[in-house]
Amino acid sequence: MVERRSLLEGITTPPSPVDPNIEKAFVYGAKAASVDTVPSPVVARAPLSTRIRADFAAALKKASLERQLKNVTPNSLQSILEEAIEPWLKQNGYLG
Repeated sequence: MVERRSLLEGITTPPSPVDPNIEKAFVYGAKAASVDTVPSPVVARAPLSTRIRADFAAALKKASLERQLKNVTPNSLQSILEEAIEPWLKQNGYLG
């Protein structure tokens, strides 16, 4: 059995080198192989406040919650709105 150390000793002792693949397998379990190492592109977000019809808001919230339960994307209010607005902006020449 390994001898027990004090908490202070465990914090101050430098850790032994760990193989990154073993570390990922421990942290992510079976998902380690499916973890992408390619970073996702960063999209800047800007706050936007507006009012919409109550029936639109209720339908949007319902769609968001149902899509989250079914694990379908887009499923957040923000993602659904962005996907809906993008074609209009492109069609009217506001996006390239």
